[in-house]
Amino acid sequence: MQKILKSCRGACAKRLSTNSVLENKHRYNAFGMRRIIILVLATHVLIASGQPLPKTMKAAVAHEYGGPDVLKFEEVPIPDPKENEILVRVVASGVNPADPLILNGKFAKEFGTHLPLILGYDMAGVVVKTGAKVTKLKVGDPVYAYLLFGGGWAEYCISNEGESAIKPKSLSFVEASAVPLAALTAWQALIDIGKIRSGQTVLIHGGSGGVGSFAIQIAKARGARVIATASTANQDLLKQLGADVAIDYTQQKFEEIAHDVDLVLDPVGRDTLARSYGVVKKGGIVVTIISLCDEAELRKHEIRGTSLSSHPDSAELAEITKLIEIGKIKPIVTQVLPLTDAAKATAQAETHHTRGKIVLKIADEPKP
Repeated sequence: MQKILKSCRGACAKRLSTNSVLENKHRYNAFGMRRIIILVLATHVLIASGQPLPKTMKAAVAHEYGGPDVLKFEEVPIPDPKENEILVRVVASGVNPADPLILNGKFAKEFGTHLPLILGYDMAGVVVKTGAKVTKLKVGDPVYAYLLFGGGWAEYCISNEGESAIKPKSLSFVEASAVPLAALTAWQALIDIGKIRSGQTVLIHGGSGGVGSFAIQIAKARGARVIATASTANQDLLKQLGADVAIDYTQQKFEEIAHDVDLVLDPVGRDTLARSYGVVKKGGIVVTIISLCDEAELRKHEIRGTSLSSHPDSAELAEITKLIEIGKIKPIVTQVLPLTDAAKATAQAETHHTRGKIVLKIADEPKP
């Protein structure tokens, strides 16, 4: 600031000294005007250049694989975006059931993770820097994304135009950060693979969870009839989300209620998946996101089955944004914790009994 003021002061003084009238008859006014010009010019320079980014940031970091306790709140270097990447100032990051599985090393190979590890595959924030080949997004854009390689549990993260879409205006950053991974998983299961149509019937297990809650809403937006399962405490949520039939799996057997369904979405696995083959009509499909389908069961019931590994897709995320903006989809956020509580959030996700989503709030919501 001192250098800016000095250079501005010199430029203004040179201009003012050429006018003898101002120098002699209106010296006081000239002095006052000079101060104003200096301040205006200095302010303009600061606004144009922007505030420089810090060199380090706070993050939840794991230096070894293990349980939630291996996460440490540390100061680490801010990543520098490559020519096709963006740097985002993270406001909030979602927590997913896969996070503890990645943290303990079980899915390290599948997710391409390496140590030190920063989790966080959901993110909402503001673009602060762009690479030379980035054309669709610019500095200042509010975005949200499914981060393929994580990194969202930090004050800054790297993303790209294939992952990030403009954040829905109707959602806060905290709400938006709960959307990408779970909503895209539901979208890819129901739309890309299942190709559900109006009038079809869909059975959604774990309807009160992250993926399940979005799946119910996406299926209803497509005109499907939805049967959903959840515990006793979450029956009200299933109905709020639009389920036509809500099944309490602690009191009822879903296979006694659901019959001839066109698609089963299974984020639970184990016995739930095994009992699901028999409720699907011939030619229907089972989509599981947690395990592998039993090929013998698929042949026995003359149905199809697949295991889904979801992926980032900014175009599909933009379609989800449209549904959010017209009120067809709303994220369910039941707990918001600070980044310093990342271990606590991971422990809760590990239970696989979270209603909706947990979100880590990393910064204050930007003012409009």
